[in-house]
Amino acid sequence: MDRYGAPTLGGHYEGLRHGGVIVLTEPPSGAAAELFYRSLHSGCAVAIPFGENPGFDFLKSKLTEFGTVSPSAEGPHELWWGGIGWSKLSASADGATIRPRIVSYYPFGSDPDDIRSLRRSLDELELDSHIEPVAAELGEQVLCFEKAEFLARMWQRYSEPLLFVEAGATLCEAPLLPSALGCDVALHKWNRWEMSARTLYLGRTARAGQLLRSWHHLAASYPSIWDGYLLDQAWGLTSSEGPLDTVWLPRSYHAMKGDLAAARATILHSEQTTTTSLGPDPGFAGLVRAARRAGRTGARDAFMVMTSEAANENGVAVILRDIEANDARAVAATVEAVTGAFAADCGGYKRFELSLCALKDDLGAAQAAAQQARYRILEIAPGQSIPRDFFAAHAYHTADHAVMTACHLFP
Repeated sequence: MDRYGAPTLGGHYEGLRHGGVIVLTEPPSGAAAELFYRSLHSGCAVAIPFGENPGFDFLKSKLTEFGTVSPSAEGPHELWWGGIGWSKLSASADGATIRPRIVSYYPFGSDPDDIRSLRRSLDELELDSHIEPVAAELGEQVLCFEKAEFLARMWQRYSEPLLFVEAGATLCEAPLLPSALGCDVALHKWNRWEMSARTLYLGRTARAGQLLRSWHHLAASYPSIWDGYLLDQAWGLTSSEGPLDTVWLPRSYHAMKGDLAAARATILHSEQTTTTSLGPDPGFAGLVRAARRAGRTGARDAFMVMTSEAANENGVAVILRDIEANDARAVAATVEAVTGAFAADCGGYKRFELSLCALKDDLGAAQAAAQQARYRILEIAPGQSIPRDFFAAHAYHTADHAVMTACHLFP
């Protein structure tokens, strides 16, 4: 708001908007979304406080995604914000007082020429940095586990925010945008939805540290899986457990030699635009390569995870279905009611996971995940009355309840 001005509620699409923050609480239809998009100016920002609702996905796809703030028990919604370009925010980044430390590595014994252009650009921009060789198990190929382990060491060694860039990159200007926005984490989504680990910013926050630990743990457990997918999974897990403030970096922070963004690059990577390693491994199973949907956790991930002080390992999965066919405010009110009920009385459950399902396939995936975890499954609908003793009324009857049941609790 300091950059864009006082917010106003959206809903009227006539005429050009010259600036300000527009808050949308209901998803527009296709035609209304087009009219709204055409009314925007580069000085406008669009904020969607119920960003977890897939009804907003079409409008989001037309806008540049600036970032998200994930939910918590206190604010159980995902705030999404964006606009039609990064120019307003990029111009304000010059006022950033905190400069990140640039960190990178190269495989021990490899040709140091790959790192010289990075060192030269860091010296010219007078940026603090740390670059070191790492002993990679596969010679010149650094595994995701080795990358996450390197970043974990840098996190422990330095007190300032970290910006990791791959060896061979060149910094064309100081990368100040993430620190100017004061976010927890900043990264670029390759092909719009697939997360890239070639440029990664970590702010000095507890949530950034949690994301790094989750990524490190996943990489240690699955060392052969490519780093972008595991970073995506760590982001989804961390986002579901607390308010992770994420900035989706513009292409200028992930530019490739030969593409149109190279002329205006902040960070220029040495690979060509067509390099297949920039995206997902083409041999990776398509079943687990679902696109990250419009900057939000989808139904195949828990939208929100809460834990209690209960002295057992019982879990409950609440599935909120038919969310795309219902009013956004009704969906939001039901999310608030069910999370508030768990905070008030957990019913003896240690862990609560909330999934939002719009499609039948999403519903099946959420049910299968809950059954695999041996959770009690409760299905609810938007607008349904959720009493404060909701979880106590549907608690396990015995501590060793063996069969997970799906209770359909529609009004």
